[in-house]
Amino acid sequence: MERRRIRMEDLAERCGVSVATVSRVLADRPGVRPELRRRIRDAAALLGYAMPSAVAGRKAILVASQAAMVDYARSQFTLHVLDGMRDRAAALGMTLETRTATEPLAANLAADEDAAGYVLLTPESDAVIAEAAALDRPVVLVNADDPMMRLSSVAPCNRTAAARATELLLKHGHRRILFLTRPGRRTIERRREGWADRLTAEGIAPESSLVVEVDDWLPDAAAAAMTRRLTEGPRNFTAILAAGDSLAVGALLALARAGIDVPGEVSVLGFDGLPQCDLQTPPLSAVEIPMRTIGSLALDLLGEIIAGPGLPPRRVELACRIVERGSTGPAPTLPTGPTD
Repeated sequence: MERRRIRMEDLAERCGVSVATVSRVLADRPGVRPELRRRIRDAAALLGYAMPSAVAGRKAILVASQAAMVDYARSQFTLHVLDGMRDRAAALGMTLETRTATEPLAANLAADEDAAGYVLLTPESDAVIAEAAALDRPVVLVNADDPMMRLSSVAPCNRTAAARATELLLKHGHRRILFLTRPGRRTIERRREGWADRLTAEGIAPESSLVVEVDDWLPDAAAAAMTRRLTEGPRNFTAILAAGDSLAVGALLALARAGIDVPGEVSVLGFDGLPQCDLQTPPLSAVEIPMRTIGSLALDLLGEIIAGPGLPPRRVELACRIVERGSTGPAPTLPTGPTD
């Protein structure tokens, strides 16, 4: 797991004061004795807690897309990103207001004299990104990027992470690696590209027959798709790289129902690294996205835009690590039969 960021609660405990007192000090508000103020600031510096900047006292507005809200209800990706934003907002002395995106987007990004800027979480499409870029507002994209580089953004390095995940499976001896995905967003397409890149570099054709697509991120949808795939003919893969943990969980369900041992016959690797990976049977290996750090960096980027509006937009992509658990292992010999 990524290193936990220092929170206001940690500073409050260390200094023996309330969280409200720490918040007042970090926001440079009155009402705290000078010696206590110095002690809290010294503790913040010692523990690596970021101090407020020029955006202290301003408001950032997070606009979460419908996709982000669906994710919030089903898993913990959005939750961890939000936690990172909230902690960073507190460190910067900012207020974070959340809104659920509705159409038109301009209404969500309406001028607000108290707003320093806006953070758009998991935008649904490039059309939405273009609409945001056309508005005269400081906007940062999270879990997405602007293909025309009009807006700054922060996201996991999806293509590289998927290539590294594929490389891990290749090192285990797997040559027939199925890619299980829910197409649509460009960030997910980059995961497919990373899978294809690494196979191609190894001299293996990324066959379309080894791509299984589903129309929802629900585990049941992935389980149904994999069950259909397994009944179409002899199994011609020894590993599954899923574009999301929820799809990987569905793959585990389908394989279990078919009596296929994981990882003895098929290895499964997810993508997100959510805490529930440990609760699967077997525990799910996964690409671990630094979710809280993504949320934190979004507000840092927003601060850069506000402090230097003439600076060019930046695309920040964070490396992901791979956590191996019980669902990945050496490649077995494929069952006899056709391979395409």
